[in-house]
Order: sequence, then C-alpha cells, then structure tokens
Amino acid sequence: MKLSSDFFEIFAIPVAWQVDSSQLQSRYLKLQQEFHPDRYASHGDTEKRLAVQTASLINQAYDTLKSPLKRAQYLLELKQIDASQDSHITSDGAFLMQQIDLREALSDVRDSADPFAALDSLRSGVESSYAEQQHQFQAQYQLSDFDDAFNTVAKMQFSAKLLDEIEQLEADLEDL
Repeated sequence: MKLSSDFFEIFAIPVAWQVDSSQLQSRYLKLQQEFHPDRYASHGDTEKRLAVQTASLINQAYDTLKSPLKRAQYLLELKQIDASQDSHITSDGAFLMQQIDLREALSDVRDSADPFAALDSLRSGVESSYAEQQHQFQAQYQLSDFDDAFNTVAKMQFSAKLLDEIEQLEADLEDL
C-alpha cells in the first residue's frame, strides 16, 4: 500500500504543466476506490491508519494537480522554489494598478443597475487574464525560466483569489 509522495507519480502522469484532466480524474477514482478507508474497516488499527493517510495523500495530490495555481506552485516546489507564499507580491506596477481597479469594480457591483451583468463582465475579464497567466507560466516553466515563472505564479494568486471573491459575491447576491 506504499505510494510515492510525488503527486505526478501517484497518478502515473508525466511531470508537466499540461495535465490530461480526464486521465487524472479516472486515476483518482480508481485510487480512491482501491484505498478507501472503508475497505480496511475489518483490518488492524495500523492498516486502517495507513488507509486514511493514503486516502488523504491521494486527495491532496488530486486537489493540487487539478488546480492550475496549485499545480504551478507544486511544479516550482519540485524545483526547490517555494511559490506557495501568499506574501510574495509581483513587482509589476501596471499589474498591481490593474488589480486595484478590478477590486474597485468588484466593490461597485452591488450598486450597479444590473449586478449580475456587471459580475459576469468582471469574471470574463479576470478569467481571460488568468488563462493568459497560465500560458505565460507554461512557457516560462518549459524554458526553465523559474524566476519569471515564480513572478507569474504571484499574479496567478491574485487572479485565483479574485475569482473566488467573484463567486462568493455572486452567491451572496443570489441569496438576496
């Protein structure tokens, strides 16, 4: 029941930015079935504990590899670069100004004539930027330009957080 601690190895996929999501999900479901703690209910305490730990590792690996931001951070981590730091902020002044504008637009959504249309427009722009940042990361990573890749991950963190806040605001508006 010993699995590797390398998330890519767990799912038997190559270490790369591009991940075949259907292959990832298929392998995830197979591993979850194989190592689900309920399958070890009649075993000893040690085997039960190992099953829980293994299932937890599988879940963590899946969550990491399916998320573009977490996958980018993990790829850099494999290169001994800690990119999961929320404290790292990009030095790109134009990007930071754009983030201020986007945050102001988000705070103005509730007061707009059609909050849902304003939110959709905002989401579309942020998703487009996030997709571009992912393409930049892929190119930088493939070229082993890890400094730029690290800075791109910082931008991806901004975009991912803003998308989460957009989803939260949308849920809040739907509850009204």
